[in-house]
Formats: sequence, C-alpha cells, structure tokens
Amino acid sequence: MRKTRSLGTAGWTAALALLLACGIAAPDLRADLKAALAESDLGRRSKLALDNAQAALQAARSAYREGDLEKTGAALKEIRESVELAYQSLNDTHKNPRKSPHWFKNAELVTRDLLRRLDTFDRDMGYDDRPMLKPVEDKVQQVHDDLLLGLMEGKPK
Repeated sequence: MRKTRSLGTAGWTAALALLLACGIAAPDLRADLKAALAESDLGRRSKLALDNAQAALQAARSAYREGDLEKTGAALKEIRESVELAYQSLNDTHKNPRKSPHWFKNAELVTRDLLRRLDTFDRDMGYDDRPMLKPVEDKVQQVHDDLLLGLMEGKPK
C-alpha cells in the first residue's frame, strides 16, 4: 500500500498566503527607470529599461483609454527614454554583439515586440492623436535596426 503525503491545513494556508502575496506584490515589482539607472550590470540595466518601456506602454494605453493625453504623452516619453537607456547601456559594454549576443538579442526581441505593440496602439489611436506616437516609433525602430545590424554584422573594427 502506498502512502501519499498531504500538505495539511498549515501547508495549504502557507501556500495560499504565498500565492496571494505574489499576486498582490506583482504590480509593485514593475521595473522603473530609476531602478534601471541604479543597476551596475549594463546588460541587466538594458533589460530593466526595456521592461520599463513595456510597462510604460501599458500605462500609455490605459491613460489614452481614459482620455488623458497628458499622461499618455508622459508615458510615451518614458518609453523613448527607456529604449535610449537600454541601447546606450548595451553600447557601453563595449562588447561585440556577434561574440556575446545574450543581452543584444534579448533587446532586439523586446524592441521588435515593442514595435508591434506600438503599431497596434497607433491603429487604436484617433487620427489627430497619432503624431505624438510617431517620434517614439521612429526611435524604437532605429534602435531595433541598429541592434539587428550589430547582431548580423558585428561591431565595426
């Protein structure tokens, strides 16, 4: 006869408390630009900055749904600053993207996804509001192209 172990009441209570704590704490764990600037590892800094860009895009979408163009513009500015910080951090590593592609490829994938989501946001916006999004899309596109080119060609010698 095989005995099975159960968690018991105390075990289930602890597991439930842990799940609730993770669910409640998840919004507070959102990366922000100050935390990214405080990171000394340049690769991780770029990842935190891109995480912040994705969170700022969500904030921009919700602010636009509420009709607050001022908050939308501020969130779009934060997206641009975050992408610039991520790209600058990767450049400051002075690594060849072809020889050490980890952080560069991650940034390329995230910026590609960000471009796709920005395009969807552009289509959801009203025609008169779209010009505020264009410079952000252009910057993210430029960074994505530079990252992809670096991965394909490597750094110039």
